[in-house]
Amino acid sequence: MRRLFTALALTLGLATTAEAQTTAALLDTLQHSGFDFFWNEVNTANGLIRDRNAPGSNFSSIASVGFGLSAIPIGIDHGWVSRSQGAARVHRTLLTFYNGPQGTLSLGTIGYKGFFYHFLRMDTATRFDTSVELSTIDTALLFAGMLDARQYFDAAGDTTEVAIRAMADSIYQRADWNFMRNFNPGIMMGWKPAFGFLGFGQWIGYNEAMLLYILALGSPSKPVPASAWDAWTSGYHYQTHYGYSFVICPPLFTHQYSHCWIDFRDIADAYMRTKGHDYFENSRRATLAQRAYGIANPLGAIGYAANQWGLTAGDGPFGYEARGAPPAQNDDGTITPTAAISSIVFTPDESIAFIQHMWDTYRPTVWGPYGWKDGFNLSTGPWVATDVIGIDQGPIVMMIENFRTEKPWQRFMALPAIALGLTRAGFQPYVLGVTPRPEPATLELDRVTPDPVTARSRLAFRLAREQTLQVDLLDLQGRQVRRISERAWPAGTHSLDVERAGLSAGVYWLRVRAGDETRHARFVVLP
Repeated sequence: MRRLFTALALTLGLATTAEAQTTAALLDTLQHSGFDFFWNEVNTANGLIRDRNAPGSNFSSIASVGFGLSAIPIGIDHGWVSRSQGAARVHRTLLTFYNGPQGTLSLGTIGYKGFFYHFLRMDTATRFDTSVELSTIDTALLFAGMLDARQYFDAAGDTTEVAIRAMADSIYQRADWNFMRNFNPGIMMGWKPAFGFLGFGQWIGYNEAMLLYILALGSPSKPVPASAWDAWTSGYHYQTHYGYSFVICPPLFTHQYSHCWIDFRDIADAYMRTKGHDYFENSRRATLAQRAYGIANPLGAIGYAANQWGLTAGDGPFGYEARGAPPAQNDDGTITPTAAISSIVFTPDESIAFIQHMWDTYRPTVWGPYGWKDGFNLSTGPWVATDVIGIDQGPIVMMIENFRTEKPWQRFMALPAIALGLTRAGFQPYVLGVTPRPEPATLELDRVTPDPVTARSRLAFRLAREQTLQVDLLDLQGRQVRRISERAWPAGTHSLDVERAGLSAGVYWLRVRAGDETRHARFVVLP
């Protein structure tokens, strides 16, 4: 194996030594190169930022714009652009979203009901094509960048900065969050003209959408009810992998995006208080478990090691994919540098060791004008990505800044809407080892396995005491398909069969109710 790795390294032309840099210099280099993506890959006439730097790319990702808006204050503080330059760019960008046409036309609009399309044309700032959805999560990432910039540009007598604050407030407050619930407990993932919510499910269960719910709960104009947070947490899965217990979601970006803006240290909602730790600690455990997975390397990928790890969404030899572990999800041997780098606030020692190793080993072939290319794979090819992607560069710039100065956290946490959103979600001060731990939840679900369901799968669950369980099968829209079970179960671990028979292809939810607790488990049926 060692001989094979050496041959592959030579094939890639990898360096065994490189010019040494201090940790501070390396972090500055990573931030500056990431900032340059957001500053350069832009239509200066409307402020839209490309999804990626591919030659001829003609569409913008609104999430990339959100990260870019947060990158500008960092660039100003580091001296890469002036405050007036940064303010002018932010002002131009916000004008585009403030004035962009909204409505139900299939093309020619920027959004609807205060939300925005996932991808926009770089030239006209309108929906890229009819396949693009009105995206709640991408709108939330855009709002986060706008509100961060709003906090930074705080000069009272500067007309540009006054306008930035006014537009950011107005754009955020126009979002009709309850429209995007569509009479469901949670918030829907998307909407399209002519099709409405058909084909879209709710954001339920841990992933990158925690930020979305806090923004929706804290909205000064059209907030969702506090019960929406309960719907969100009802789909959590808490498991133990490689000695770490945490709410799972395999790709690391899901443990990073919300934390780019919200400081979850020493606060916890009701669910996390039952587990005895906060969401920051949850992300730390998820990151360390993934590094341990890389070291164990159960699938035998070439190159995985203690200083060479990191699975998340990104480009790979077979296209863009959400990769992660544990448990393993689409692990094809692709390492995506943003995964380990953007975990620096959670795992500083391990992430800095990764950064130094990458610089010393892969700089000649994986480094580009905007920093590390999106991914590389020594098991296939070997293969190196050609592009960098905005939503992977953004967390690098922001998380390193939070690690170094905490300024993005400080700005965002000072927003009254965020304080309100956290309060309505039930967050309270919570310090490990100080706050008494409440009684654990009486009902916990595992995932449906195997998933997708081909014939018969099982749902395992645990009860802390004897309970009557009501188990319903729901379709993607939250409509009841059938009642699976309603009976009393003793305390302990049990399982239910999930049958494929009679179900058409699609995404389904199991809703399990025990007293006043409700949990959800999702599964897929393939054609």
